Amino acid sequence: MKWNNVKLIFLREARDQLRDRRTLFTIAGLPLLLYPLMGMVFVQISQFMREHPTRVRLIGVDDLPDVPALLSGGKFHAGICPERERHLLELIAERRSDTSDDTLRIEIERDINVGKYDAAVFFPPRFAARLAESRSEAEAPGRTERIGPETAETAADGIPRPAIYYNTASDKSRIAHDRVERVLGRWRDLIVLENLRSSRLPESAAQPFELRQTDVAEEVSRRAAMWSKIMPFIALIWALTGAFYPAIDLCAGEKERGTLETLLSSPAERGEIVWGKLLTVMSFSMATSTLNLASMGFTASVFVRQYAQATGTADLMRGPPPMASLVWLVAALVPASALFSALAIAIAAFARSTKEGQYYLMPLLFVTLPLMILPLLPTSELTLGTSLIPISGLMMLLRALIEGQYAAVLPYVVPVAGVTIGCCLLAIRWAVDQFSNESVLFRESERGGLGAWIRHLMRVRGETPSVAQGILCALLLLIIRFFASMFVRTPGDWSGFVRMILIVQLALIATPAIQMTLLLTRSPRATLLLRWPRAHVLALAALLAVALHPAALAVGDLIRQVYPINDDAMTQMAPLARMLTESPLLSVILVIGLVPAVCEEIAFRGFILSGLRHMGHKWAAIILTALFFGWTHSLLQQQIAATFTGIVIGYVAVQSGSILPPIAFHLVHNGLTAAASRLTPERLADSAWLSRLYGANDGSVSPTVFAIGLSIAAGAAVLWLFRRVPHPVYVEESLRATIDHRSARGLTLPTAELEQSAV
Repeated sequence: MKWNNVKLIFLREARDQLRDRRTLFTIAGLPLLLYPLMGMVFVQISQFMREHPTRVRLIGVDDLPDVPALLSGGKFHAGICPERERHLLELIAERRSDTSDDTLRIEIERDINVGKYDAAVFFPPRFAARLAESRSEAEAPGRTERIGPETAETAADGIPRPAIYYNTASDKSRIAHDRVERVLGRWRDLIVLENLRSSRLPESAAQPFELRQTDVAEEVSRRAAMWSKIMPFIALIWALTGAFYPAIDLCAGEKERGTLETLLSSPAERGEIVWGKLLTVMSFSMATSTLNLASMGFTASVFVRQYAQATGTADLMRGPPPMASLVWLVAALVPASALFSALAIAIAAFARSTKEGQYYLMPLLFVTLPLMILPLLPTSELTLGTSLIPISGLMMLLRALIEGQYAAVLPYVVPVAGVTIGCCLLAIRWAVDQFSNESVLFRESERGGLGAWIRHLMRVRGETPSVAQGILCALLLLIIRFFASMFVRTPGDWSGFVRMILIVQLALIATPAIQMTLLLTRSPRATLLLRWPRAHVLALAALLAVALHPAALAVGDLIRQVYPINDDAMTQMAPLARMLTESPLLSVILVIGLVPAVCEEIAFRGFILSGLRHMGHKWAAIILTALFFGWTHSLLQQQIAATFTGIVIGYVAVQSGSILPPIAFHLVHNGLTAAASRLTPERLADSAWLSRLYGANDGSVSPTVFAIGLSIAAGAAVLWLFRRVPHPVYVEESLRATIDHRSARGLTLPTAELEQSAV
């Protein structure tokens, strides 16, 4: 790669972007104006916001005690309700009528629902008398606690219970409930004090001690704790937004302007072009994020503080953020902007026009927003497991660094940096691949309506599914499994469990894949890999499952250490685990081994993998299929373990060219897992060779170091044998391999000649 070419392309693209007034306004003008304007709008709107009075109906006021008084002059007594709250509570006081209590309750509920008033308080009959009786019983010498039947009006100990009626579906009714509840709470406290006085007890008996609160946090620490939750989110969300629009103009915009062909015909290689555009988009992404942070910080530290002082409210912002936090944010913006810029360039290169490219921003936001929101949850903390999550780990690390927790986050710097840099490199590689694929760069715009597209889809069918059809099938299976998990419950007996597995596997996994195969492809045999492999290949697949099983168990143990299973999930899984252990082993292997092996392999290594292989990258298709395969499982720990297993099964499917070796691997793997779950420390003690392979640890059985090493060596040997198996290659894979080989040697070849050589 010639960095001089990268520099020239970077200067060219940056100069073009700086000439665009819309880009300059989005990056520089909008951040500087947005937050001050938002503050001004908030002040203007707050002038029209005021608290509205609420209507409250009080029933049975003739049964209220005189001391302490609840009402005074048609309002709540000033001793229990401040003057400001008294004006916000419009009371409708009523004496008790001859209407039965049940009829009265029905009337109250109806009136509140229609909005006649917002809340109602019902005092039970003889309320004051019952209070006096309970006070007398408490003062009687040698009394015993009276326990009686609990009713709607009284508790089990005879204390009367007023009822507050309100409507949770109405905001105004909930506000009325909160206001009345505060007033009645103060009144109840006064009644308690009155009871203490009549019993000649000190008032301190109701409150024997007071809490003295001392905040040991320094002012800088409080400011850092507040800003650490806001600044990383603002920085990354604007880095994503600032990267997307310049990328659309530099890729899809050049397609519309017709200048992309001129750039591609220059002496610069495709990788150099991508790096030049990447540096340009990164610069604008970082500039957008930095200017937004600066504008937000200035507005919050000046305008909000002035507004808080003018209104008498607490100063929420506590001043500007610490200067050290800006250093950490700028350092984190470099890899984050590189990641978002590479993703934006790859997506923009795929778009046919700027309008289509803008549509792709929403899916990218849907993927990244949950990763940005996860660190904002109160229960989230930086651990080894969360540090391995892209974007989320980076935000949690930033949060801890801004708060000054340097020693606590030191062990997680390397995992966060490794994951972030790895994602950046993968995104850049994807962008380079997009620019190296001329079928992506020069796609024709699609015309016609939905009906014409569906007729074309049914009439012009490929021998195997396309990439879009493979992804559509995977997403459809994920959606089906999601809704099925809401309604399907784990049965309590073995026969019900068998029925559930058959329904889920046959109806929800295999059937959609088979239907899409028959509707969208010409050759179900080629799509589902319905070929009979050589006998030794089938045996190698089963042998590979046996060889890798101890290593797979070790990986599962490691995953559970990094991401521990919570107690609730363990409690829910305990009956199922006990059922699988107590049922006959052969029937368990048939149910959780054979049925999923056939159904899941037809769907994932059949239809989905056949479609994704048209991307031209064998390993990309295998890994993406494994990710979809892992997501169909329930628990996070199962998803991660199934993804690693799916990569091996996908490689077996590609190398063998048949669906039977993946089924054999899947069956043997699940069968060995079911058999290993029945191992106990007692059984290990009775077998010398089993004790060499498995060891007991805190009542559980796990593979020994010897078994793990032997498993890795044996698995590598079998995989090497699989590598030598002749297998069919897709045209796109052959074409991509030829392009990569010639690009590595610095050679170029016309696309038509490459396609002819691939065929």
